Amino acid sequence: MNPMRAVIVDDELPARERLRRLLAEIETVDVVGEADSGQRAVELVETLSPDLVLLDIQMPGLNGFEVIEALQDPPPVIFVTAYDEFAIRAFDVNALDYLLKPYSRERLAQAVGRAQELCGEDRDMGASFGPLLETLASEGRYVDRLAVRDGERIRVLDVEQVDWIDVADERVLVHVGDEAYQVRRTLTELEKRLDPARFFRTHRSALVNLSKISEVIPWFKGSHKLRLSSGAELDLSRAQARALRKLLEW
Repeated sequence: MNPMRAVIVDDELPARERLRRLLAEIETVDVVGEADSGQRAVELVETLSPDLVLLDIQMPGLNGFEVIEALQDPPPVIFVTAYDEFAIRAFDVNALDYLLKPYSRERLAQAVGRAQELCGEDRDMGASFGPLLETLASEGRYVDRLAVRDGERIRVLDVEQVDWIDVADERVLVHVGDEAYQVRRTLTELEKRLDPARFFRTHRSALVNLSKISEVIPWFKGSHKLRLSSGAELDLSRAQARALRKLLEW
């Protein structure tokens, strides 16, 4: 059997070096790349299509969870964490593996063995991560950043920058000023992961950043339009107008 092709992701060089050294002792693993940031991790995973990612959680830019959010087809992942107790509970609930720093050779080998079993089962890892992300959302761990497509590159946006998100030509687009960026998530998935105190569903195909609304304009037959601070206008359905009226108390 060919060795698993692995990518290491950690913003700290000593941590990457130690992990690489320990993995070199496991004959069934071949490290094919390293990334020092979440943004670079997304690009590297999509370029190399590894069999396994060893992914740190606490990183600047995109953290480990946000890397998973950004990947269309995530491979098996061994999460690495130093102190995130809630993450450990979430992994336990959703049967995903993790390494708690400092970890031993034996614990690493056990985690790799589990990842090999997952690969052998040919499981849909995207579906497997769904319960974890839903658990994070249920505990109020909403995303603060979004990884979007900017040509061939990955761009990281703070959610406060986003004006609205909609679906156009079967693509989900994140709008920031005059720019629109594609994101590899459905609108429903994004709605679950964005803080409902910040983002509101205006109709079936759009979410708006509540802080960007500058005016609510009455329209035909009980519908409304929303004018944003950027000057853009969005349709607001009658049903959602009632919900927004309660939310904003207008």
